[in-house]
Amino acid sequence: MPDKKHKPDRTTPHKDKLCKTCGRTISWRKKWERDWDVIAFCSDACRGRKPGELDAELEATILALLAERGRDKTICPSEAARAVAGRAQRGPDKQPTRAWESLMEPAREAARRLVAAGKILITQQGHPVDPSTAKGPIRLKLR
Repeated sequence: MPDKKHKPDRTTPHKDKLCKTCGRTISWRKKWERDWDVIAFCSDACRGRKPGELDAELEATILALLAERGRDKTICPSEAARAVAGRAQRGPDKQPTRAWESLMEPAREAARRLVAAGKILITQQGHPVDPSTAKGPIRLKLR
């Protein structure tokens, strides 16, 4: 006769990993059982776009802006994207270009990598959130 007691959920036999490009959580899958030790990216897109100089510059800019503001203040990732894109860039009609908008997702990825390194926190409405699942506007704060 089967046991009537509720059995606790099994934990996965492997620890979750973080993607080296975007910083999101990679959950263990049965099909990766033989290759789990070498899995480093969450998708083919991340495998194709490894962090480079721009990503290192975004990370350094985020840390510099946070250090400038102080430990109790926050910044938006768009501030780092604007700083890296350069506010001095102007289009042919003397208006500021919006080149920083293309840097928003790389800025969020840089923030997730900094969270994984234990240097900053990602918050929403003043509360720390899981960087892998955060949607909508986020703020960055020194740890």
